[in-house]
Amino acid sequence: MNTNNMLSVIIPSYNEEEIIRKTASEVSRILNKADIEHELIFVDDGSKDSTWARIKELASDNPHIHGLHFSRNFGKESAIFAGLKAANGDCAVVIDCDLQHPPMKIPEMYLLWKEEGYEIVEAVKSDRGKESKMHSWAANCFYRIISKVTHIDMSNTSDFKLMDRKVITTLINMPENQTFFRALSSWVGYKTTQIPFVVAEREAGVSKWSTLSLVKYALTNITSFSSAPMQVVTLLGIIMLFVAIILGCIAIYQKISGIALGGFTTVILIILFSSSIIMISLGVIGYYISKIYEEIKGRPKYIISEQV
Repeated sequence: MNTNNMLSVIIPSYNEEEIIRKTASEVSRILNKADIEHELIFVDDGSKDSTWARIKELASDNPHIHGLHFSRNFGKESAIFAGLKAANGDCAVVIDCDLQHPPMKIPEMYLLWKEEGYEIVEAVKSDRGKESKMHSWAANCFYRIISKVTHIDMSNTSDFKLMDRKVITTLINMPENQTFFRALSSWVGYKTTQIPFVVAEREAGVSKWSTLSLVKYALTNITSFSSAPMQVVTLLGIIMLFVAIILGCIAIYQKISGIALGGFTTVILIILFSSSIIMISLGVIGYYISKIYEEIKGRPKYIISEQV
């Protein structure tokens, strides 16, 4: 296959039967108009609806469309990396299937790669669109935390990125299973630029991210990319040390002064406080041990059961 300046468009999809045909049509129309040689790679992340059937129909009608079908739901991160591994182009862009990432930005990103020599072109959110205040607050908190622990500015970042072939090769050769694409693609370096975009409203379907899944996603990404929570355990230990020293000094002074009294309430509070710190610390350590356990098993990030 002649891949000279060809663009691979990677589209992770989960239960997107209502919009997947429009997504393929819209992306293809924009890239054809811009005269960009391309392929579309839909990665069906174990959808429970007719998403895979739609992808097969699209692939039979359009030779530029390819599809990968997971044996079960492995998550968006796995879908992105499966798409990157299957990409044939000299560069690849990752875009959401729900069209909240505007496809009209792709030609601009492609030109920055082709003519300006940028190896990563990252689309950043200038406007997060319509979302609840609670969701916006939680997202901002997460990005502040992840920016702090990774020393990478993750504010308003997205998975909407175009990458050169050398960046793709670097990412897919990383052996770790617990991946955070948004941070890893910044961590690897390379010549990078950014362009702004406004998050569009979903044209069909509903968000697949529940509050619980977002919290789990945040915890997984923070722990997979940083050991900062382990340092929190150390900090809690230091706090407990200072508390113990202060209370110990008070107890010794009262004993020497002959004013020591039975402090049942104080003892209970100290036991509850120290027990809470110990359990929190064990929970953090246990979470990291579970991640280590998952890594050393060496299971694949995903299993492809069918492709077209």
